[in-house]
This record gives sequence, structure tokens and C-alpha cells, in this order.
Amino acid sequence: MDFDKILSHYRAKACVMSVELYPDGSYGNIRVAAGNKAHCDHMEALTHHPFVPGCPYEECFPKNQNFEDHCFRCVQSDKPLHAYVDLYMMGLWLNMFLLPLESDTENIGYCIYSYDVAPKADSSTMADLSAETATYVLNTCIKLRGTDNVKQTFQEVVEDIRKTCGSDHCCILLTDAENRECSIFAESIREDVKVRPMSRYIEGFYAIAETWPETLAGSTCIIVKDEREMEKLRLANPIWGSMLDLAGVKTIVLFPLRHSGELLGYLWAVNFNVDDVLKIKETLEVTTFLIASEISSYLLLNKLEVMSTIDSLTGVKNRNVMNNRIDQIVAGRKPTPEAVVFADLNGLKRMNDDQGHISGDKVLRAAAEILQYVFPDEDVYRAGGDEFMILVSNVTEDELNTRVAKIRTMAKLSENVRFSIGTCYGEPDVRRAMHIADERMYVDKNSFYAEHPELKYR
Repeated sequence: MDFDKILSHYRAKACVMSVELYPDGSYGNIRVAAGNKAHCDHMEALTHHPFVPGCPYEECFPKNQNFEDHCFRCVQSDKPLHAYVDLYMMGLWLNMFLLPLESDTENIGYCIYSYDVAPKADSSTMADLSAETATYVLNTCIKLRGTDNVKQTFQEVVEDIRKTCGSDHCCILLTDAENRECSIFAESIREDVKVRPMSRYIEGFYAIAETWPETLAGSTCIIVKDEREMEKLRLANPIWGSMLDLAGVKTIVLFPLRHSGELLGYLWAVNFNVDDVLKIKETLEVTTFLIASEISSYLLLNKLEVMSTIDSLTGVKNRNVMNNRIDQIVAGRKPTPEAVVFADLNGLKRMNDDQGHISGDKVLRAAAEILQYVFPDEDVYRAGGDEFMILVSNVTEDELNTRVAKIRTMAKLSENVRFSIGTCYGEPDVRRAMHIADERMYVDKNSFYAEHPELKYR
């Protein structure tokens, strides 16, 4: 067969792939049998040596299990295939087409591989999907963009993905490399199967998840659809393979969730319908792109919310949140608390000047931890530099006094935390209650400095 003549009609980069076919339905060597001028020029620019016809494909392209599977499926099924994938390791997007060719060689299949790469995703190319897949992706996009309850909507999306894949279990797992932790973002389990929820495995699971990038080896996904491929996975990742065996997993598809170069987590479906593997791959390639984008936005908004509501030094609520809650109480939109507690640190300014702000910051954090420990069900606010306030609901006056005594005891046991505390119980006007508690706190502070004049800053 004159491959050069066939390829001469292609202006885009194109080559002929040969696939060695085995009687048992598997495949062997995959080679680049021939290439057109655009392909040869690209290979020479990329590898700095001329293209050699008949070379192993990994001399031209990164070795990739999914690419091999696509070539094999194309020649085996005699059907054209298309994929648009994120080559995240190279910072490129690959638009690839595979067209089957007739073969004049026994046990060898051929296909034309035409491809192009670009540094950014092309939305028009991404939308070039089958009607069924395009409809599914569009519905997913509408759901995600039109929701007020992100977590609930993602739960619905994962349920839809599980049903589309015909799988027993589907999960979105977020990974936190800094803290070496995983968290379950959404999960769906088929009702008629005995599959344990991911919560049974989540503790310490990061040690497994951190092995997946190496197992992916630059691929856009991992697809295991039969025992032969599961054995390859066991060899590549023995610990994960053993865990999958123990969990009764026979097939699995796993996609990393990446956005702007950042790995956010993974989506997987186990024991899926292998007859629909190409449809599943096409669907998830685009769907995970959308999911990663929405999760990134969700995490960013949460981070901004935390930054705007949480005091970054102590981890308690900041003054803005405190003022908003007071305004809501005054307006009748929030219930009036039974008590107000003010707790002010003694000697902090002297410590900052004598020992440095690092020591002072350490005391502030220790003080916040004590207050949060004593009032675990209430919001603790950092009202000012060294002053904290707590609005306490559903508490008796005796219980309030017991908790205040506990604060004082814990402060004495600490290294440098010294509190002045003022409380007001049962006052219906929250602003007046705050004023009374603040005045009582200063009375307590004056008593403290009367006993410890050496600590008073002058």
C-alpha cells in the first residue's frame, strides 16, 4: 500500500499508524508507518532528527495507554474516532482524528492519524461532539451555572454521571496537597449494589491519591475495562490495585480535575458499562473540563468568603461579621442572645514591645483557642486588637458563670494568656448588653493591674 501517496493529500499533520493484532483480541507493537511533509517537519523540529518511517510510535509521540487504545479500537472496529484532549503535562490541547484504512498485511491494522496542537482550548472544537454527548454536556452546564446550592447540584451531576456510565459508584474527590488530605465533594452509589461509601476509606487516602499522577503518566485519564488492563494497573500501582480488588472493582475510569494548571482532585466511576467506553470517554473529557472550572470557582468564592469573614491570625470571626450580626439582631432578623462576653488580653502591648510581635501573635492564637474550646457552639469574634467578644445563646446564667471560670482556669494553665472578662446576662437590648459587658471587663482589667502593676504598660 502506498502510504506516501495517500498522505500527500493531507495538508494538516498526518501519519499512518500500524497496529499489531493478536488472535486473542489484544494488540502488540504500534508504529508510525509513514508521515506526510507536515508530520515529518513537525517531528524534525520536535526531536531534532529526521522522522524514520516504521519507528515505534513513542519516538514521535508521548507513550500513552489511551492513545494506544484509540488506535487499536479504530483498526479493530473500522470506525473513525475523534478526541480533543488536554495534554496538561505539555500545556497543550490535542485535536486528533483517526480514520481506519484497509490492510494488505496479515495481523496488522492501519489507520490515518491526523492531529493538531494548540496552547489553549478551542470552545468550537470542544463542542464538536455527538448529539447525545452534546446534549448531556449542555444539560450539565445549565445545571451548574443556574444553581444557588452548588453542593446539592454537584450531587445531582455526579448521580447523572454514574447513570450515564452505568456504574456502581461515582465520586468527585478533592485533594489538598498542602495538608495532604482528601475530601469527598460529591458521591453517588447505585442502590442495588453493596458498595461502601468513600467515607469508609477517606482517612489517610491521600497516600493513594498522590500516586495517581505517576500512574496517569501524562494521560488525560485512566480507563480500565477488562481484567487484562486491570493487571497492567496492578503492576503499575500495586497498592491501589490491591485496594480496588478488595473493594470489588472490576472496571474503572478516572479523570483528573484540573483548572488553570492546578490539580483540584479527581472524578471516577467504577464497574461501568464497558460497551459504552468511547461514549463515556468523550462525555467525561468535556464534562470534567466544565466540572473543574465550576469547582475552581466554588473553592475561590469559599476562600474569598473565609478571607472576608475570618480573622487570619486567630481563625475566629472578624469584626465585620460581628457588626453584621449585631445589625441583624437589632433589626430583628437574628434572635437576641442570652449573654454577651467580652474577653480582653492583659499585657499584650508590653509583650509585643519587649518580646516582638511573633510572641504576641502566639498569645492571641492561644487565647482564641481557649475561647473556642469553652464555647464550641458559639461564634467567637475578634472585636479589636486584643479584644474578643462572644454572643452566647441557649445558656443559663449559672452555666455562663461556669464557662467563664473555665476560661480563667485555662488561661492560668497557659504560658502567657491573661484575660480580663466582662459579661452581661439577660439584657434584651444587645447593644446595651455589649456596653455593660465592656464596662465590667474594664473593671476586671483595673483589678488585674492593681494586683500586677509591673505588667501595666506605661
